[in-house]
Amino acid sequence: MQNLKIPIDTILVPQGAEYKSVCKGLNRVAVPKPTVFPIPMGTLPLKNYLEIWQKSVRLHPNSQVLLMGLCGSLSTQYNVGDIVVYKSCIYSGFKQDRELPRSISQLFCEPELTATLQNKLSTKKAFTGIGLTSDRFIYSANEKLHLGQAYNANVVDMEGFVALEYLNQLGISVGMVRVVSDDVRYDIPNLTNALNSDGSLRALPLAMGLLREPTAATRLIFSSIRGLQILQEVITALFTI
Repeated sequence: MQNLKIPIDTILVPQGAEYKSVCKGLNRVAVPKPTVFPIPMGTLPLKNYLEIWQKSVRLHPNSQVLLMGLCGSLSTQYNVGDIVVYKSCIYSGFKQDRELPRSISQLFCEPELTATLQNKLSTKKAFTGIGLTSDRFIYSANEKLHLGQAYNANVVDMEGFVALEYLNQLGISVGMVRVVSDDVRYDIPNLTNALNSDGSLRALPLAMGLLREPTAATRLIFSSIRGLQILQEVITALFTI
């Protein structure tokens, strides 16, 4: 099954380092490759982007899209560098007051595509898990553990549910693969002020956020480098026949 060609037309990956890692990984593959598009971070910026993007690309109802990138762990069972093939994605609109909302939305990735992704990554010991999509940075270790337990989710991202919901409405099949770059046991710097309304990161607030918490920043930098290395290996493995 590892030699099976994955019928992916398009790859979506957060702009910046994640996008560059995916492109580097694909450059190692000789066969025809899908088109890779950099997407903004965050739920609202991504929704706005997709509304414009889908008008400029030729996607038909039978198209298959792969969403890739990094994610944060919400469970002690998922460590930095672990590969997670999403089975489903949850969105709740939760707030920081820890109160659970009355309704939780859950969407499932395309089952056959998910199984194919899992089989292609079997030699890399990929997990099948549930992702929680947040509209803000989750930087507290306590909150990460709380969210994982409250929603029965394994990892957290900032784009998954929005992409799945929007593309499903167009009749497009979606698969998701993420690499853990944030350990649930540790806080990360609060980088909320570094995120622009368009889903890009502002350099100065990002630098200041990292400098305010040097220990957490150092840990995040090294774990992100590790995650990006694995992400590059994953994309190569997926599209090598």
